[in-house]
Amino acid sequence: MFNLLPSIKNNLLFFALILSGVTWIATANNALAETKQPSEYEQLNLFSDALYLIQKNYVEEVDMGILVQGAMQGLLTELDPHSEYLTAEMFAELEIETKGQFSGLGIEITVKDHLITIIAPIADTPAYRAGIQAGDKIIKIDGQLIKDLSTTDAIKMMRGDAGSQINLEIMRDDRTTPLKFTLTRELIEIDSVKHSYQGAGLGYVRIAQFQEKTDKEMRHALLELNRNSGGFLSGLVIDLRNNPGGLLDQAIKVADFFLDSGDIVSTRGRNEQENATYKATIIEQDQQANYPIVILVNGGSASAAEIVAGALQDQKRALIMGTQSFGKGSVQSLIELSDKSALRLTTARYFTPNGSSIQALGIIPDIIVEQAVWNDKQKTQIREQDLDNHFETPDNTDSTVIEENEPLFGDETDYQLLRALDLLRGWQQFKELTVATPQKG
Repeated sequence: MFNLLPSIKNNLLFFALILSGVTWIATANNALAETKQPSEYEQLNLFSDALYLIQKNYVEEVDMGILVQGAMQGLLTELDPHSEYLTAEMFAELEIETKGQFSGLGIEITVKDHLITIIAPIADTPAYRAGIQAGDKIIKIDGQLIKDLSTTDAIKMMRGDAGSQINLEIMRDDRTTPLKFTLTRELIEIDSVKHSYQGAGLGYVRIAQFQEKTDKEMRHALLELNRNSGGFLSGLVIDLRNNPGGLLDQAIKVADFFLDSGDIVSTRGRNEQENATYKATIIEQDQQANYPIVILVNGGSASAAEIVAGALQDQKRALIMGTQSFGKGSVQSLIELSDKSALRLTTARYFTPNGSSIQALGIIPDIIVEQAVWNDKQKTQIREQDLDNHFETPDNTDSTVIEENEPLFGDETDYQLLRALDLLRGWQQFKELTVATPQKG
């Protein structure tokens, strides 16, 4: 620093003149700003100037790579809850995850009110077995407060070698003090499709998420169920509860198993290549008999799961049962950068065959069935509409919100599944009754 004048007394007049000049310049600049907005090139110049000044003048030497990464994370955070910058490490892990294998806890997370919030635990994982629930908010990881942490950084903290331990502190809606969990990380190999034969010609298929081989696993499950039923299924439950989504192409292929014509989903974005309509195709080996289908959804059913449910609902191919789904009506594209990092960028909205968007609304079931609860405590499932910066619902949809109770799973307590199976059995009996009853003519 240096002195412009030799004494503070003499400086007073100088600073008065300077301040008046600053006021005049600011007024002139405001007038110019009203008539001319900075161009994109000028805004980029501002950004590069800021980077240069930080690197040149910050009290400690700063790595330019760290600055650029932080800036890119900030850029994506300003867009919507599902756009984010992925470091090279996170991008590699994401590619592994879509193949159905990773080392961690087994939870799908998002950011709500600046807190890492659980969308759903994945079945048969450390988080699921410990009793972590959808809607729980993680406030500490290994004793470190994580408010304002991005999903990318939270995932990085929770991933680790199989066998290593991690401590989580979690706030739950019905509690005033945090719950503490000590979990052991596992190598999580997710079979995206599980199935069981329920007797009397009825099959059950659960899709945990949509991965690279989901269509192949689904085909195998349907073949097994057909074999168990003596070659003729009379009804099917497709369980998409707590399915956080996944790969768009896999959702389209799964829906295509049950449709022989018409639209499955359409996407619309700013760029022409994002505008597409995906239609059902006739592939003999994949076509299923026209048995009744019930699809189970809840507040943890999101994205690709909602595409399947919406397609079969609009095409009158299945009844949707359960509670309102998550409401993620946008499509993300992974764009790899030169240093092997990537942008996960929202590039389009998707629409069901009827032209409806489920953004921030979700799939409304044909039959609302709350999950059974064995206490008086209620909790609200987190949905897309609760997330910061979410897109608003287009005008062509209703904005009704339906609350749901805490989900329980298991053969004896899974009330929604029992209701779905009862509906299919009733349909079967009604069909037999109408065939047996003589018709007047």
